[in-house]
Amino acid sequence: MADNLLTIQHVNKYYGDAHVLRDINLDIRAGEFVALVGQSGGGKSTLLRLIAGLEAASDGVIAQAGHTIDGLNGNSRVMFQDDRLLPWMSVQDNLTFGRTNNKQRRAEAQRLLHEVELDEFTDAYPASLSGGQRQRVALARALMANPQLLLLDEPLGALDALTRRKMQELILKLWQERQMTTILVTHDVNEAVRMATKIYVVKNHEIAWSGTNNVAYPRTDDAIAPMASEIMNVILDGHVDQ
Repeated sequence: MADNLLTIQHVNKYYGDAHVLRDINLDIRAGEFVALVGQSGGGKSTLLRLIAGLEAASDGVIAQAGHTIDGLNGNSRVMFQDDRLLPWMSVQDNLTFGRTNNKQRRAEAQRLLHEVELDEFTDAYPASLSGGQRQRVALARALMANPQLLLLDEPLGALDALTRRKMQELILKLWQERQMTTILVTHDVNEAVRMATKIYVVKNHEIAWSGTNNVAYPRTDDAIAPMASEIMNVILDGHVDQ
């Protein structure tokens, strides 16, 4: 846990004249669960796309495990709000697509489907699944590559409250078992505080606040309330951490 897996130094991003990320500096340790929280349009998802290598920074450096990210980051996987499953393929085939389709890979897919509690849906097609089930498949697909870094771009935003809470619990369970470095983008402050060990507020295209979350798991609403209130004040009152 002591070593930094991801280092971001003086990163800026421009779209034409729009300065969408301003001098971002982060150090993320191996095994941390980090949340990037803030209102829509602040730059959270853009930063995640830079880490994933889906876009390039305008300047600055992003390095994972000591290697500068230049192009698609093969040591990370992204889970989006849109599950992006291939509708003409079964659940199992969505997990094994693009990989050597041997018995070992199919066994690994089945093991992951068990971990996300979808054992009986191996041969099902995405259209027959609920939104929560589809996101469980998307999570299992991301884990098939056993990435160093799991990137979650508002993957629970379209789910109902009960399904969302169950998915939060599942993601936390898998993170605790695997100790896989995880970065969650969310506009839900309670979700960030319930899940993450380190939280960054992204506001007006820069890091406005950061804090370590030492509340023991599982985290009740009462336990997360003080930090959630502090973060809401940062988001709403314009305070910037110095």
